[in-house]
Amino acid sequence: MVNVPVNVEIQPVPIPGTEVEAETAGKAGGESVLQRFPGGPAELDQVGPRFKAMRRAARYHGVELDPAEFRAASEAIPSAADLSEWAKNAGMWSRAVRIRWSHLLRFHDTAPVVLLFSDGGAGLLTGASAERNVVFLKGTDAPDDSEATAIDELRLSQVWTGEAVLLRAARSYVAADAPFTLRWLAELVRLESRPLRDIAIASFTLSVLTILPPLIVMTLVNKVLQFNSVSTLVLLSAMIAVAFAYETLLGHARRLIINVVGARLDTKLQLHVFSRLLRLPLDYFERHPAGETMYHLAQVYRIREFLTGKLLSTFLDLITLCVLVPVMFYINATLAWIVLACAGAIMLIILAFLAPLRRRYQRVVDAETWKSAALGETVVGIKTVKALGLEPQRKALWDERVAEAGKARLAFGQLANWPQTLVTPIERLMVLGTMLIGAYLAMNDSSGYMVGGLFAFMMISQRVAQPLVGLARLVEDYEEVGAAIGEAASVLNRPLESSSNSIGLRPKLVGEITFTDLTFSYIGTKTPALDRMSFDIPAGTMFGIVGRSGSGKSTVARLLQGINRDYSGFLKLDGVDLKEINLRHLRQGLGVVLQDNFLFRGSIRDNIIAGRAGLTLSDAMRAAHLAGAEEFIERMPNGYDTYIEEGSPNLSGGQKQRLAIARALIHNPSILILDEATSALDPESEAVVSNNLMRIASGRTMIIVSHRLSSLTECDQILVMEQGKVLDVAPHATLLERCALYRQLWSQQNRHLDGRHGRPVVVPARLV
Repeated sequence: MVNVPVNVEIQPVPIPGTEVEAETAGKAGGESVLQRFPGGPAELDQVGPRFKAMRRAARYHGVELDPAEFRAASEAIPSAADLSEWAKNAGMWSRAVRIRWSHLLRFHDTAPVVLLFSDGGAGLLTGASAERNVVFLKGTDAPDDSEATAIDELRLSQVWTGEAVLLRAARSYVAADAPFTLRWLAELVRLESRPLRDIAIASFTLSVLTILPPLIVMTLVNKVLQFNSVSTLVLLSAMIAVAFAYETLLGHARRLIINVVGARLDTKLQLHVFSRLLRLPLDYFERHPAGETMYHLAQVYRIREFLTGKLLSTFLDLITLCVLVPVMFYINATLAWIVLACAGAIMLIILAFLAPLRRRYQRVVDAETWKSAALGETVVGIKTVKALGLEPQRKALWDERVAEAGKARLAFGQLANWPQTLVTPIERLMVLGTMLIGAYLAMNDSSGYMVGGLFAFMMISQRVAQPLVGLARLVEDYEEVGAAIGEAASVLNRPLESSSNSIGLRPKLVGEITFTDLTFSYIGTKTPALDRMSFDIPAGTMFGIVGRSGSGKSTVARLLQGINRDYSGFLKLDGVDLKEINLRHLRQGLGVVLQDNFLFRGSIRDNIIAGRAGLTLSDAMRAAHLAGAEEFIERMPNGYDTYIEEGSPNLSGGQKQRLAIARALIHNPSILILDEATSALDPESEAVVSNNLMRIASGRTMIIVSHRLSSLTECDQILVMEQGKVLDVAPHATLLERCALYRQLWSQQNRHLDGRHGRPVVVPARLV
């Protein structure tokens, strides 16, 4: 760190990262980097000092921020909150703060801190000197080995108002990656310690206030009624009024805090669940019905109700018991022991039924899971049900599932009825029995004070009995919640695609692909889907993949997308092993069009842009033109603003496919994968797409998986597969000469040409 003398007067030297510095560079022949947020995310690396500062600070911690992942709240200069969220999405710890000069002086030897200037610029704070009262800043374009500039408070205050972004690499323990268990939930509740402390204080105060009415009643009976003391009555009335006022205000405040805590816990739970769901591998969704997954995740609502409902109320009741139970023993120890003995008996009864109830409840869970799976499968496949007239069969299956679930719930309810039956007389004994025994004790009390004490004890015992019974039943509720946690955990604790968004390399994708001795088998199968495959795809080429059904064509596409990574051998992309590449970075560099593509509810423009930040209508129009979709979009009444309903009933299959191609092209991918993308198209739509293939393939690697050989004739190379192995790789004409399987497939698909020309198509018979 170089020491630069600091003068009291403002120096003309520009502060690194500000607009002044950019303008100075512009006068010297450079170009200003202070520009607005660009139209496309690919340009983020070229303009914007705030983006540059964040990326340089992240690189210091070994994390590469992806500009395509930035999500701005508006089109203005990115705020500190937006930049902080960008870093968090990349797996870093980050916080947008507003700090003062005195705080900056504490950063003696620290990682870079991003300072956001009022003119839209940014700088990197790399150190400070409290003795000299200066901080050291680097510009966003300064070389890594360059020396920082010393800046004093007066000069910095002209461009900086205190906004900064702190960021660092995440710790080894990431809450989002922790298993979904009761311990994780307890940690989630612990994070709300401050509002819970306020709730505890309010509950303790309310518990103290609840003591006053019984004690006042006892005094009223023993003093006022016995001695006709009007002054005491007035004093007691005033005390009651004050106590009621405080109780009302504190109760209102406590309920507000409870609502806030409940909303925060609910929000955190929902965010965690959806985040984990998105990070599950595709294999899980392919092997589990959607209805089953949704039912398991719906148990989170039961967990939420337990955390913010019964558990929290029981926690508050315990505070009340800590105050009321000693008062009960103060009034009458005999009656107090009776109340506690009844509560203990209730708990023993509930504990005795826990094990059989757990087994019965598991049967309910299994039955409800299968019922939800049948419902979800019917809703997802309703088109097939209607087309084939399968309503009676689906109704019979639903009736069976409902009957099984009803039988399981009936058995569980019958068993659960016994604890309630045995507990009811004990609850009545707790209330009425103490009253009768208390009356007997009052009759034999010579002092006469037992009558008032009995009234007070009855009032307090009613407030104590319910929490004691609730505490005993909390154990039973916990068993159900424990089962709910297990159901949700069966989905949320599945192995994720990646442990962190920041893990993995982010190379610039060009499109060169190499398979070397690659073998892959699906889970539960012994026959490999791909068997020792080796072939190369040069960058910028059109590469076709063909073969019989089950030969492994789509498996190749799945591996390229990183859906399956448990293969042996090597799959390299631009010389980098695919397993080492960050999954999100990989998929954002790919464009994928499937045979059956899903369009989201929304406008055509929204579906083409697919929520990518910074893209506009002009980008959507460019992609639609490239995909041959503009001609039917412009004929629609609302054009690109035409609303697409769920299932896309207002679009034909060819129109949906062309929109899917436009969506895949919107971010100009280096590699485009068409996995049977034209197999479901009508001849007209297929002709439109085929005519655009050469234009679409320009400047990128295109991989076309298809069983229609006519769509592969323009490919530079065609891979012929048979039972997961490479049979041949060559252009179309060469394969017709030397590959028997390819020639057979071509002959089968072009048999109709025989009649048209009056003679069969002659092809060479030479085999490989």
